[in-house]
Amino acid sequence: MQKIAVKIKKLDNFHGELPQYQSMGASGFDVRAQLAGAVVLKPGERAMIPTGLSFEIPLGYEIQARPRSGWAAKSGLTVLNTPGTIDADYRGEVKIIVINLGNEAVTINDQERCAQLVLAPVFQAQFELVDVLGETERGAGGFGSTGRA
Repeated sequence: MQKIAVKIKKLDNFHGELPQYQSMGASGFDVRAQLAGAVVLKPGERAMIPTGLSFEIPLGYEIQARPRSGWAAKSGLTVLNTPGTIDADYRGEVKIIVINLGNEAVTINDQERCAQLVLAPVFQAQFELVDVLGETERGAGGFGSTGRA
């Protein structure tokens, strides 16, 4: 598997272990909440969870923040803007925007794994202004136009 060098900085609020991949084939690495006290999210509430980390991501890449599947399935806790994008030129603390979509309150404790981050390649579009776009069978059909919604 190809490895890309990504610099990581521990901020003053960071304690514990650096993120790591949990298995040889894992595409994401878990980040942990860096909290002074527990955060309780009632159904429908959201919060920004600090990770205490910042990254120097190489140009041509981004880091995507994604929900942890177990928390999402069992408690309804998910990343609100999934996948959240951490751009290559951002140097601030990575914070995870979580929301409780479940029916009961969810408690997030210090050092709990709150999200998984995935390093992904980025391609920037080169826009070309045209008067006509190529035809397709679907055409301008919108939501649900290709079958059952």
